[in-house]
Amino acid sequence: MTNSPLGGAAASRKLTLTIGILTLNEEDNIKACISSASFADQVIVVDSGSTDRTTAIACEQGAQVYRYDDWQGFAVQRNRLLAHATGDYVFFLDADEVISPAFREELQAIVQSGTEAIWMVRWRMVAFGKELKYLRSTAKVERLFWRGLLREYTGVVHEEAQLSRGDVPRHLMKTPLLHYSRNTVHSSLEKLTQYAMLGAAKRAQEGARGGIWRGMASSVAMFLRLYILHFGFLCGGAGFLYCVFVALESFFRYVALAYDRPYLSGDVRR
Repeated sequence: MTNSPLGGAAASRKLTLTIGILTLNEEDNIKACISSASFADQVIVVDSGSTDRTTAIACEQGAQVYRYDDWQGFAVQRNRLLAHATGDYVFFLDADEVISPAFREELQAIVQSGTEAIWMVRWRMVAFGKELKYLRSTAKVERLFWRGLLREYTGVVHEEAQLSRGDVPRHLMKTPLLHYSRNTVHSSLEKLTQYAMLGAAKRAQEGARGGIWRGMASSVAMFLRLYILHFGFLCGGAGFLYCVFVALESFFRYVALAYDRPYLSGDVRR
């Protein structure tokens, strides 16, 4: 196997892209998400048992929709998605993310390059109706895979890609992916619970300790990092609210570790 570019039969045909989306009650986001991904050769939605119009909207938008109500974790859902994927490349897109025209062009160029590798993405946050243009995002997540490299996902709380070989090159896409992280205060409060409990469950598995003072220290440090060092203060009220919610997730993550430890579980759907 070569890293770049591909030779032989693969070089003589148009390489294909599958975009996969995991959903649960995403009727407010899924139309824009799938519409932005419609250029792909295959768009797959794997739903975890939505009770709203998520799957109906996804079907209307032309996606291949598969519903699995027997929730067994993120890794199992991703593996189910992979079982339906036919593209040479697989890109994982969250339901609250949107592919911009610039991101699409970069993604299509990578696919047609035939490079066997993994690509990470950075986010451009959109919160409370405003694009946080000045907020620096340093998080990098693996989203684009040459399909032959991706064997399966494992992990109960935070899924991890298991690859078919170890010497896999990794690259960072230049264009950020639009992430509609928090549309309303109401949905932000719901996500606060989800992310805080998932983070607590992961740290419990790792043997970490929690507590109020640990939570306070973590939340203050997180707020100062985002609001000052990452220029959240330049993004107005929306930027302030975004930083507050992320800081609160840090606080409750450590509080849950101390007070809810016997009840922590990775059984939080997405």
